[in-house]
Amino acid sequence: MPSPLRNGDLRSPAVVHHRQIPFQSTVSEQKLRRLNALILLLRFAAFCFSLAAAIFMASNSSRSQGSPSWLHFPSFRFVLAANSIVSIYCLFEMSASVWEILKGETLLPEPVQLWFDFSHDQVFAYMLLAAEATGTGVARDLHGHGSCDAAGAFCVQAYISVALGFGGFAFLALSALLSGFRVACFVITGSRFHL
Repeated sequence: MPSPLRNGDLRSPAVVHHRQIPFQSTVSEQKLRRLNALILLLRFAAFCFSLAAAIFMASNSSRSQGSPSWLHFPSFRFVLAANSIVSIYCLFEMSASVWEILKGETLLPEPVQLWFDFSHDQVFAYMLLAAEATGTGVARDLHGHGSCDAAGAFCVQAYISVALGFGGFAFLALSALLSGFRVACFVITGSRFHL
């Protein structure tokens, strides 16, 4: 027996059992599945890029005394923290997307899930963009002051981490566009997809 609170439905179980299922064409179900699969793909790409950026930044230090480390630069710590947070968020959202694809329903009640996805995509995308912008500034300053000559591997690895973080931002921004589309469709039609 399904839960009476599934996707925000507050009616009694007896009423839920006897209601008619609204007609939905197989074409719109396929489009919804394709949209969910595209969102899952974008979140997976954002997860991979953010995780790789966090790993590159975390491993960007030398064992020798006096050599630079990401711990010495607050901007690089921000890059590591932002990429770590985004990779954990994307992992959660990927599991929610897989749930939605397999079960045909959202993990949370539908309006809550849609607004949660949209708002968090926006917040984390802007956080990631800010982190990568500050990381780029510090990496350029290090290169401009000649610090990269002595510690070339440190600067190259910092550049790689920042570039991977920008890739993660790009995929998260595309995911935010699609989640915004889903919110707009929900506001207009009452469903997360327009057909």
